[in-house]
Order: sequence, then C-alpha cells, then structure tokens
Amino acid sequence: MTTTIRGTLHPRFETILTPEAVAFVAALDGAFAGRRAELLQDRRDRARRISAGEKLDFLPETSRIRNDPSWTVAAPGPGLTDRRCELVSPATRKMGVHALRSGAQVWLADLEDATAPSWENVITGQVNLYDAARDQLEYTDEDGETEHGRLNPPTIIMRPRGWHLCEKHIAIDGRPISASLVDFGLYFFHNARTLIDSGAGPYFYLPKIESHAEARLWNDVFVMAQDLLGIPQGTIRATVLIETLTAAFEMDEILYELRDHCSGLNAGRWDYIFSYIRTFAQRGDEFVLPDRDRVTMTTPFMRAYTRLLVATCHKRGAHAIGGPAAVNPTRQDEESRHRAMSQVRAEKEREAAEGFDGSWVAHPAVVDTCLKAYATVLGERTCQRDVNRVSDITARDLLSLDGIQQTISLQGVRTNVTVALRYLAAWVGGTGAVAIEHLMEDAATVEISRAQLWQWVHHRSQLAEGPQVTRELVERVIEEEMTRLTQGQDDVQVARYEAARDILTQVALEEYLPGFFTNYGYVRYLTDRPLRMKGPLNPQDLRQSERVPATATAGQGAA
Repeated sequence: MTTTIRGTLHPRFETILTPEAVAFVAALDGAFAGRRAELLQDRRDRARRISAGEKLDFLPETSRIRNDPSWTVAAPGPGLTDRRCELVSPATRKMGVHALRSGAQVWLADLEDATAPSWENVITGQVNLYDAARDQLEYTDEDGETEHGRLNPPTIIMRPRGWHLCEKHIAIDGRPISASLVDFGLYFFHNARTLIDSGAGPYFYLPKIESHAEARLWNDVFVMAQDLLGIPQGTIRATVLIETLTAAFEMDEILYELRDHCSGLNAGRWDYIFSYIRTFAQRGDEFVLPDRDRVTMTTPFMRAYTRLLVATCHKRGAHAIGGPAAVNPTRQDEESRHRAMSQVRAEKEREAAEGFDGSWVAHPAVVDTCLKAYATVLGERTCQRDVNRVSDITARDLLSLDGIQQTISLQGVRTNVTVALRYLAAWVGGTGAVAIEHLMEDAATVEISRAQLWQWVHHRSQLAEGPQVTRELVERVIEEEMTRLTQGQDDVQVARYEAARDILTQVALEEYLPGFFTNYGYVRYLTDRPLRMKGPLNPQDLRQSERVPATATAGQGAA
C-alpha cells in the first residue's frame, strides 16, 4: 500500500503527518472506504426518488426504535455536563486563543464550514489543536503581544469535514482519502490520550449526516479507532448536527446508532434551510422559500424541527444544542451593537424556554450575552435534560411552508449574490469564516444564498417588484456587484473575485444544482504542490504510543 502526501510540508507539519499517524488514518480508510462510497450512492439514489415525488416520512422499518422508551444514550463525558454556551470558530491560533479565553463552556474547533479546506489550513488546524490539547496554544499579534489560551479553557469539540468530501492531498494507492477520516483520525491519534489525561476526552461534532446508516458508520469508526489505540470503548463522545431534512426524520435512529458514544444533537439551522431547498430543488413551486432573512427559527417548519429535536434528545438523555448567533458586534456603532445584542439575548432566552440545554455563538463578545440568557431560564442548573416534552410533530409539520409569505425581492437576489461573492473570494484566499454586514458568514450561509438563486431561476419565481427571477437578471446583478466589489482592489483580490464568480456561476446558474459548492471550489482552486511520502507502517503497531518524536518527518519516494 502506497500513501502519497501531495501537499507541502510547512513548519511543524511533520508533528502531525508522522508515519504512525498516517498509518492510523490509512487503516480507518481501508476499513470503511467501501461503506462510505455505498452510503454516498444511497444519498444520490434517495435524492432522485424524492425529486421524482417520493414522500418524506418517518421510517416504518425503525418504528421499534422510536417507540421503545427503555434506551438512552451514554452519560455526558467529562467536561460535557455544562454546555450552555459553545463558541464555534476556525481552528486558527488567533481564534483558538480567543475561544479558550472566552468564558464559553465549549470551544467548537471547526475544520468544516468555518474553514476553507486548503491543505495548509487543514494541517495547521491540526497543529493548533495539538497545542491546545496540551495547554500550549499561543498567539502573537502585530504589536508583538502574546496571548495564550490557559485562562480556564473550555472543553474542546472538533468538527471534521463531512462524508461527501475527499482530502485530495493524501492518497492511498492513488485514491484520494476521506476528508472526514483525515480530520478525525489525525486529531484522535495525536490527542485522545492527552485529552483524557487532562480530564476531558476526544469529542466531535458530526456534520452533514443524512441517515442513521451514516451515523452507524461513524460509530463503527469510533469502535475501531478506540480499539487500535487501546482506548476504552465508549470514551469518544459525538454530537450530531441535524442539518439535513432527511436526518430530521431519523433523530431517534441516529441517537440509537451512536448511543454508546453520543452526547447530543444540534439544530444546525443554516444547513437545514439549505437542505430544504436542495431536497426539493426539482419539485414544484410550493417548496420555494422567500428571501433568506424571512426564514427564521419562528417559521412554522423550523419550529417543528427544533421542537422535535428537543423532545427527542431529552427522551434519550441527550443534550439539545441550539443554533448559532451569527452576530459580529465589534464593528457596529453603539446603538446598532446594543440592538444586535438585545436580539441575541431574546433569541437565546427563547431557545432556553423551548428546552434547549445550550447554544452556539460565533464571536467571543456574544458569550456573556448567551450565558445570561440561559441563566434567566435555567437559574443555577447547567441543563434541562431531565425535562421531557411530549412531541406531536408530524411529517407534514416538518415539510409545510404554511405561514410563510413567499416574498422574493430584488434586494434578496442582490444580498444572496453579494454575500456569495464576498465569501467565496475570501474562501479562495483561505478564509472560511467572514464578517459581512455585521454577521458571521460561513459555507452554510453561502449554500443557502446560491441554492436560493438556483431555485428562484428554475421555478420562475416572481419578484415583489414585478419581474421574474431569470438567469439573465441574476447574471446582471452578479456583474453589477463584481464591478462594485472589485473597484480599487489589487490584482490578487480581483483574481479572487473572478474565481468567486466562476464558482457561483457553476453552482447557482447551471441546469443541475450541485450538492455542495465546496466540491467544485476545492478541486479547482484550493491546490498545493506535490510531495511523496513513504508508505505507512503496519496498523498493528499503533497501540504502542500516540506520542512520536518531534523530529519525525515524511520520507521521499513511494513504497
């Protein structure tokens, strides 16, 4: 078996890409690559059936699991009892230090939607997490001031990339390896024992899951990983993001498949809205959503989804975690900042009143507001997993757009175009979380923007101002925004905007709606220079130690 590292070895990459660590990842990929491919094909097959008219409903073949009141998930792992505020950020040194000093109970170190998956970002993120796990993460700013993350640090939960993505910079026998297993495997191999020794553990957020069969695959990965490193079974804890429409119908089943390793579900609101559009992209006009700012968490189909999530979690002893407060308050004037923080507090108080045990925020300045909001409802309690809510949510509730005024405006089209272009230009340049108009935008919000443009064009949606949304209209808006956004920019930035326009055109205006923009953008624009590495060691040797000499390097040539 030949493993090829096709990315440049930047400083300290040899700490992460040791022969032993690569062998561990290769062992996982060798065991599960076939099942992953089958499950991705199952996704495509199901998508075609839904496009042809198949109804979404709770699975009759798993009713036994849903109706059995006796089973629960594992107890929260060490450091996961209190999850009232979880700060999500890229795993950069600066953002990591700020997260560790933020006062949040959890730092969600994101290698997925908040990270542009360039080779340098992916492995540098692993380096930073390696340091954070050892209480050694530091950041030096432009003035030479050094900050460190040792001030009552929160529990770390890492989010790997989804099953649909490959890591093109690592190949086994010429085949690109699963990005999910690269992210999970490198982090787990290097940090699992260190995290356990520190009183926490190896914890993960699992994104983009579409079925309980995909959750079962993750569970089997966990079992094998713990076995290979001699770590007790059940040490891992995972929180699953319910951010696809199909997964919303399988919450009980997902918890059941992961019950020995699961600690909760999260309401991934932005991806969920995107998934709704994508799932019904080929269906009728009745599934067209209005301007994205009109689809809120109080919209009936979104309320049904969160009510079901809370009820399902508490029935099974799991944490229910709310969606992100995407406010970026640092560059607003005082009046706007106060208004935004009041909105955040009201939103978080509503979540807590509905039964959530905690929630995400996307900026350290919002942490205290979130904590105070939850304290208003919870008092001294750290969660409300013991409060059971009876769910009467039906399949129709999860799908119905009743109560939504399907207003599409020219400003809504322009907002989607502008957000997509600005974000994608930053993404091509290596930045995965971008502040745009006082909001933190990531890959999920851009997925909504480009999917809405596609949906509006292909369903001949009417603007509130009169004309229909056509490809020609969207192309005109793109050109207008390109002119505005590139004015006065240097050649590098203009080139990034040109790349952003290319990606947006490919994923929003072609006849076929791609599942994700990241696949096209990643293959075309996030490249690195090739380097070859000698084949991995025997996986049977992996039990010995997670700690490898700092001098270990990747060898030249192929085995």
